[in-house]
Amino acid sequence: MIDVPLSVLDLAPVAATASAGEALRHTTELARRTEELGYHRFWVAEHHNMPAIASSAPAVLLAHLAAHTATIRLGSGGVMLPNHAPLVVAEQFGTLEALHPGRIDLGIGRAPGTDQVTALALRRSMEGLSAENFPRELADLMNYFSGAEPGPITATPGRGQSPVVWLLGSSGFSAQLAGLLGLPFSFAHHFSAQNTLPALQLYRQSFRPSQWLERPYAMVAVNAVCAETDERAEWLAGPAGLSFLKLRSGRPEPLVTPEEAAAYPYTELEREFVAQRREGQATGSPETVARQLGALLARTGADELMLTTMVYDVADRIRSFELIAERVAGGLHRNR
Repeated sequence: MIDVPLSVLDLAPVAATASAGEALRHTTELARRTEELGYHRFWVAEHHNMPAIASSAPAVLLAHLAAHTATIRLGSGGVMLPNHAPLVVAEQFGTLEALHPGRIDLGIGRAPGTDQVTALALRRSMEGLSAENFPRELADLMNYFSGAEPGPITATPGRGQSPVVWLLGSSGFSAQLAGLLGLPFSFAHHFSAQNTLPALQLYRQSFRPSQWLERPYAMVAVNAVCAETDERAEWLAGPAGLSFLKLRSGRPEPLVTPEEAAAYPYTELEREFVAQRREGQATGSPETVARQLGALLARTGADELMLTTMVYDVADRIRSFELIAERVAGGLHRNR
């Protein structure tokens, strides 16, 4: 039985036959249901210029989700800081924290989460788009919340209304920075599995106690698709694998049906690519998923797992989280 807190990362996946509005309504439905089940937090991720993902404006979506839930923690997984002026992020998440005190997380990433042309359209300048600027911009953001170094600008809301700040990463850079700053760290195992253990080791080795944390706190994000049988789970996972393949091939599209994904004429190289993406993730029956998540916990020593489930139909998405709560995590409400 999985005995660490379990959380949710949702990208508001857009099905080929649905609209972005329907995708966002499905995300709202999922947030309400996972709150009922006892999942610890619900995060949405910032992506742009991706037809399969509707969570491009996390602060706006989180305000909506907060109005439709009551207790579950809500946050960004994450906000990509190179895309935004730190003052804007401080005001947006300061507003969320002021409206919903004690429920808001601000997960920060240093990649743009999109292609360079789209990143430039967001920022409107090449200044700040380099990863080398990230530590300085993060410091500016944290200062807007704390007011530790008073300046001519006050973030209102923002100053005195700080969400819990996390650093996100898929390599060692943010892991080390999170450790040095004494912040909680979330690793993107769901798309960078080969870097998971080195990054977590670096985070723990670099960690310095801070006003936010006395000891390291690491969360690992993992793809999870759970169904009554291994065969059905594999079938439901097909559209996400194909979507990621097309994205990496420069042909992003909305999620197709499981039938269409199963009928797709994969080359041997493409099948290998999709299979590699599945390695170290969790796909199968409750018994299989319990074994896979248990192995991941044993390898990583994670304090929390964050599950992301990209399947075509929202009913299957919700059922996956229900099965994991009921048959993998012993009811899950004990984790609240």
